[in-house]
Amino acid sequence: MSDAAILTETRGLFRRKRLIAAALPAIVLAYLIYIFFAFGVPDMIRTADTKNARILVSDSYSHKVHVTRDNRDGSVDVAIEGERKGRYPAGEAPAWVTLGDTTEIDLENGHLITFGPELITYEIPGYGQITAQPGNRGVNAELPPGEVPDWINASKNRLSITTDAGRLTITRNRSEVFRYFNGWELFFFTLDSPFHGMGPGEVLSRAMAGDAAAIWRDFWTNKMWRHSDVAWAIFETILMAFLGTVGAAIIALPLAFLAARNFTPLGAARFAARRLFDFLRGVDGLIWTVVLSRAFGPGPMTGALAILLTDSGTFGKIFSEALENVDDKQIEGIRSTGAKPLQRYRFGVIPQVTPILLSQILYYLESNVRSATIIGAITGGGIGLLLTQAIITQKDWEEVSYYIVLIILMVMLMDTLSGWLRRRLIHGKPA
Repeated sequence: MSDAAILTETRGLFRRKRLIAAALPAIVLAYLIYIFFAFGVPDMIRTADTKNARILVSDSYSHKVHVTRDNRDGSVDVAIEGERKGRYPAGEAPAWVTLGDTTEIDLENGHLITFGPELITYEIPGYGQITAQPGNRGVNAELPPGEVPDWINASKNRLSITTDAGRLTITRNRSEVFRYFNGWELFFFTLDSPFHGMGPGEVLSRAMAGDAAAIWRDFWTNKMWRHSDVAWAIFETILMAFLGTVGAAIIALPLAFLAARNFTPLGAARFAARRLFDFLRGVDGLIWTVVLSRAFGPGPMTGALAILLTDSGTFGKIFSEALENVDDKQIEGIRSTGAKPLQRYRFGVIPQVTPILLSQILYYLESNVRSATIIGAITGGGIGLLLTQAIITQKDWEEVSYYIVLIILMVMLMDTLSGWLRRRLIHGKPA
């Protein structure tokens, strides 16, 4: 081939490479543009409610105190998060609420709400006073002259005012004020506990004085946050993952010998074992969860069985491939001593595949702890159930963030523990 032909061929080769290098990013970009419109991202952005998003985020790290007036009899209740378990005793209220025939609610910075015998007023700095009279015919509201701002929603039967200081909602039968505070209120002690309102130092001194058991009891049986129930739910989630993972490993190991080519010469047996593994791992764990919950009812054991079925197929494939890659020389050495087949498997095969098997089992145990959270939401067990209930109610989003934090800590703990076990069992190192 002449030099000119070589030069022409080389230039053509570089031209094709440049075209390919330019075409690949263009194809990826075109695919991303297609996804952007096919999945309705513009519509999602247009319909997104940033106000609700801000409220959701603020609810995750704060709590609100409800001051509620029954417009029919004039009675006023004060409760944290509006729950009966967080209600102040009759006649008691926080310092910013003054109870009486006329209840005054000081939201600070000039925001003052008054629950009178007939009228309800809200003094808003820079805007003026809003007066409302709830009755059988609805809510008769008087606003300052001018255009109604968007943070006021007024209709015949309802008046809602949302400011930076708080929120006031008035209907025919009820008037309610929400005031937000940072932190998870009553996380340690409820209002009926003698340790409520104490600082860390005072609680510690009381514990040193002999009240440690009472302090722990009031914390552990907290009716608002249910720490004992949450701890049991965490235990159920870990137990679900452990039973499912270990049970799957126990079932998959003998079946893996049946599926390994170098241990089962009969092709029909290998084919049947491999198709069984494909069937078990081909059906997602969530599908197994739904099927088993219909068959056996809800509960953590149903979730463990779902993990067991899915991981039995996965472990069977992984274990059989590990068995097919064992070194035959070590097995031959054991055979030369006159060892029987079971002894050859025990001393010639198991030591070779144990590191791989343990590594995979520990990895899937760590992964199944996360999966057990979702499975528990379906089967009615574990921390997943509590998380789902908190999300569905859409009332106490600080509980949702609390459960998410616990799930993250649980996963971190399992990651650390599985890493330590992997080093200890496989490499023989204590740390």
